[in-house]
Amino acid sequence: MTVPPSPESSRPEPVGQGLSVAAAADEFAELLPPTRRALLHRLAVGQSEGRTPSMTGAVIRDGRAVWTGGRGSVDGEVPHGDVQYRIGSLTKTFVAVLVLRLRDEGLLRLEDPVGRYLEDTPVPDATLAQLLSHSAGLAAEPRGPWWERTTGELRPEPADLFGERPQRVPAGRHHYSNLGYALLGALVERLRDGVPWGEVLRREVLEPLGMSRTTLLPEAPYAHGWAVHPWADALLPEPAEDTGLMGPAGQLWSTVQDLCRWAAFLLRGDARVLGAASLAELRTPAVPPESGTWEAGYGLGVQMLRREGRLLVGHQGSMPGFLAALWTDAEEDLAGVVLTNCTSGPAAGAVAADLIGIVRTHEPRIPEPWRPLPEPLDDPELLALTGPWYWGANPHALRLRAGRGLELTPLSGTGRGARFRAESDGTWTGLDGYYEGETLRVGRDRDGAVSHLDLGTFVFTRGPYEPSAPVPGGVDAEGWRT
Repeated sequence: MTVPPSPESSRPEPVGQGLSVAAAADEFAELLPPTRRALLHRLAVGQSEGRTPSMTGAVIRDGRAVWTGGRGSVDGEVPHGDVQYRIGSLTKTFVAVLVLRLRDEGLLRLEDPVGRYLEDTPVPDATLAQLLSHSAGLAAEPRGPWWERTTGELRPEPADLFGERPQRVPAGRHHYSNLGYALLGALVERLRDGVPWGEVLRREVLEPLGMSRTTLLPEAPYAHGWAVHPWADALLPEPAEDTGLMGPAGQLWSTVQDLCRWAAFLLRGDARVLGAASLAELRTPAVPPESGTWEAGYGLGVQMLRREGRLLVGHQGSMPGFLAALWTDAEEDLAGVVLTNCTSGPAAGAVAADLIGIVRTHEPRIPEPWRPLPEPLDDPELLALTGPWYWGANPHALRLRAGRGLELTPLSGTGRGARFRAESDGTWTGLDGYYEGETLRVGRDRDGAVSHLDLGTFVFTRGPYEPSAPVPGGVDAEGWRT
């Protein structure tokens, strides 16, 4: 996928094997000219008002890059999609995927303490889930001089990372910690027989996804990092150090093209790397947000942001001389990426979110055509479960989905809905919302006929408070009255 060095490219580009469902001839693949101009305008405003030497961005829809753009200059040219920038804490999303791969292979559990795998760590009781979600209470930064601007050789051993108080707040609270990801990188290395985490990443994630331009150290063409004087239009070069053991917290360099592939993967999954179910777990809020309000949160290696009533999932990143942002909107199958080479000033996260908002507003998603279930409907009893059910007097509808799955939807203004996965024992397991992880069972009378549904002890009946069903507490013998 090669994008020529031009101010704007709007030609849809495939972003990875097995990730694109939109055919090249799809009449909706190419964005309309007004949308492309609005995207370029937002990028141009971000670069100009942010006073950054360059800014490049992209929009991904339906697994494809549908727009890329660049403003400013890198080595005398408008930045194109193959120019590397340092992506800072976006690195954490890659490390989280490596850890979940190890979990899916049965080599660890997220509730395990890190001390089970790493000897002599000063925080042996911190669980892997807490490290992923920044809820172990660890110090934010390693000891010693500013790690992002100094060589990793200053901290050659894991013991060199931690100061006298490795834990700063009680576990369970969200407290962002770069140190936690240094431990996770060491964990990956330990469980992969001493292979460095960066090499594991290349073999198991980057190569399968075709991300050949994502590397630990910069490879030409790449942008140099700059600081911009706050009160004068003057530049100061920033160092680009190899941060060593702190690398899993923010070492990676990447391109807009590669991050388009990464965004598509985060939205859709890829069986060669990590399946959709594990990615959904990664996107689930793990701890309450620091602010106490749900404007922002954190999952397992990803940040979450509520913007204009929509949930965006991804990450922002910063290193000396660079800012980066990648946000995804799963409901719209849409993502935005922004990279820039300036220490401070440009609001990369806001620009990336706005790119998503522009496309969503100008060109709302065209729904997929309705189609019947892909498998034969050969179980009349399963079909008979569908239709109206009542929790007390509250009406719900139960619908049959692909793979014998079920979906429960409240029909009044209140009630809880959820999707359910079919299990081999004839039950269903909740996949989201209040009923996530809960078991749905079919209740039967003495004759074997379906009498009710039992959902985590809640009883659903075919009629409101149906007297013949085993409603907990019973139903008044006189029934409904006026």
